[in-house]
Amino acid sequence: QVQLVESGGGLVQAGGSLRLSCVASGGIFNYGMGWFRQTPGKEREFVAAISRFGGNTYYADSVEGRFTISKDNAKNTIYLQMNSLMPEDTAVYYCALTALVASFKAQEYDSWGQGTQVTVSS
Repeated sequence: QVQLVESGGGLVQAGGSLRLSCVASGGIFNYGMGWFRQTPGKEREFVAAISRFGGNTYYADSVEGRFTISKDNAKNTIYLQMNSLMPEDTAVYYCALTALVASFKAQEYDSWGQGTQVTVSS
């Protein structure tokens, strides 16, 4: 099973930017990839997804126009560029891998990273 490790989280002021990275232990070319986030007491929430071969991207309405997901198959890495951050973006962010072309449903993902904390101060 492919292992995933996220990095890049931290504390940032509202309006700032962060770039999250997720490195996989194996090739990701044939997998759809996604980012989710979770706050205490709430279910894991879809943020963004990129299709198996990287041709299509999908975003939650709450992050559309501010976040960008990308995939570097040569580095077995996906990224989440987050701009114009808001306090409501504060959460633990998880990357995930699916055998499907793409998905925005957490239950359709097969492997998950350990998460990275993003905190946006007002």
